Amino acid sequence: MIRTTTVDQERQLLLDELLDGLRRPQKMLPSKYFYDEIGSALFEDICALTEYYPTRTEIGIMENNIRDIARHLGSRCLLIEYGSGASVKIRLLLDHLRNIAGYVPIDISAEHLLAAVDELRQEYPTLPIFPVPADYTQDFDLPEIEVAFHRRVVYFPGSTIGNFTPDQARDFLRHVAEVAGEDGGLLIGADLKKDVSILEAAYNDTAGVTADFNLNMLVRLNREFDADFDLDAFRHRAVYNPREGRIEMHLISRREQIVSLAGEQFGFHANESILTEYSYKYTLEEFAALAAPGFRVEKVWVDAKRWFSVQYLTVRQQAMQDSHSW
Repeated sequence: MIRTTTVDQERQLLLDELLDGLRRPQKMLPSKYFYDEIGSALFEDICALTEYYPTRTEIGIMENNIRDIARHLGSRCLLIEYGSGASVKIRLLLDHLRNIAGYVPIDISAEHLLAAVDELRQEYPTLPIFPVPADYTQDFDLPEIEVAFHRRVVYFPGSTIGNFTPDQARDFLRHVAEVAGEDGGLLIGADLKKDVSILEAAYNDTAGVTADFNLNMLVRLNREFDADFDLDAFRHRAVYNPREGRIEMHLISRREQIVSLAGEQFGFHANESILTEYSYKYTLEEFAALAAPGFRVEKVWVDAKRWFSVQYLTVRQQAMQDSHSW
């Protein structure tokens, strides 16, 4: 069941989440908080970096296989994109899908979303577009869709699924199956396990753009919640944890300090970190098992180096039977 919340309720829920994360022995901040207007723009810059292979590799897979991908999605599908950002990758689908019924972009940054939608409406004047400014990890309302469609297909590119822990990812994918509904599908990007040096370079670029992206979270906390983080007192670091199979992104305190947020104080030791993001990497077999409660893998496309995968999944009937419990 999809529920709605007021702006004040959403702000309080976010504040509670921020405070809870900073109270933990391993301090944490939710990665979704990266994406204000500045953070979203910085992430677009990251996607163009030489070291950051996921975006160009995923786009290459899409370009090389777009006709087959479009055939699997079928005609008259309603395309729902989670985390649409600047809506770059979606253009490949919009240009090749047969008689697409409509497009529903969902993004947490309302300003970024609406700017992207304005551009898309100019490029695709006959395409029905229904933007949803929302946090797709929480309950949200889909708009009333007054067009006929054959199936819903959720599009979730960029290996953002890796930002969830495996347990969170399983729950999230079950909810996506509910949104897609009977006969629905999911087109998803999933990053694959590879050499550690390639992984760590992708999240520690020499130009420092990822560092700026990470530190911008503290800028946002200072602006929106009257926190007093000193940006010069923190540095960016990303490392691969082979036991967990994930990149871990941190903000490291350069010195002993005390920081205030919403009237509460948090002490930091020198070299103590705030964990800001996980990015899990999978084998194809691991990902199929992760998705299995809600989806069946129908087709997988990979690049020549097998660094990245684009996968088309279909909703399991059993997931629909169990949806009343979500």
